[in-house]
Amino acid sequence: MIPLRDNIPSRSFPVVNVTMIAACGLVFLAQLMEPPDNATLVERFGMIPARVLHPSQSIEIPVAQEETGNFERRRLPSGEVVHVPVVRTVMRPAAPAGVPAVLTLLTCIFLHGGWMHFLGNMWFLWIFGDNVEDRFGHFGYLLFYLTAGAAASLAHLASAPGSTMPTIGASGAIAGVMGAYMVSYPHGRVQALIPLGPILQMSVIPAPVFLGIWMLMQLFQGVSSINSVESTGVAWWAHIGGFAIGAAATWLLDKVHFLSPRNTSIRPGTDHATMYRVGRGRGSYRF
Repeated sequence: MIPLRDNIPSRSFPVVNVTMIAACGLVFLAQLMEPPDNATLVERFGMIPARVLHPSQSIEIPVAQEETGNFERRRLPSGEVVHVPVVRTVMRPAAPAGVPAVLTLLTCIFLHGGWMHFLGNMWFLWIFGDNVEDRFGHFGYLLFYLTAGAAASLAHLASAPGSTMPTIGASGAIAGVMGAYMVSYPHGRVQALIPLGPILQMSVIPAPVFLGIWMLMQLFQGVSSINSVESTGVAWWAHIGGFAIGAAATWLLDKVHFLSPRNTSIRPGTDHATMYRVGRGRGSYRF
């Protein structure tokens, strides 16, 4: 599901949220400027679980897979026996860490693996982050965002402690923001595009439903990848950990009256009826 907007206005300019988006943008620009044959920012500042747990050991990272020329027999569920190529993972020494290994739990959340990774993360942060900053205050939101990012990195570290694959991306921290939004704004609504095969349908969804479905998808994928974390290429447990920490921390801080009151107003023109009419008027989009 692709969120387009929510109906909760921010009571102040989200300076920290915008700063985080700008910081990720500058780092991503630096990544794009690296020469293809010497792209080391990911290795130097990405979180490599094995390096965090064993900082004094040399680390080799996977760079490719190649066929060995040999074949192995495999029996299909139908009973048919086939011969498949044997592949091996090509490894090489990783670039040395640019900061103490433990700090890569934080530095990794400013790196991204490509345009879709970067744009998708920043869009979700733009949609949900301003309202969370509204409740936490500027400095409180900064601490919350960084803490959620570090907690998400730790969740991935726990799920794959021996992995030598660099972990990057702000999605764990953003998952924390989404968890905080779900707790803070149970009355919120999200206008979203929902892929239905080759069709994109516009719908208005209660924010807790939108975010709850997103979380269930991460949980399903995380459980499915328990024995194959590296083969999926996605740190599902970072998403799960970030979301859980964000929701739990917000619930607790709200109980002790640390957070600002919820904003119960809605953006002009984003009442449910208007958002729904806009969605129906635009119809469905094919791609």
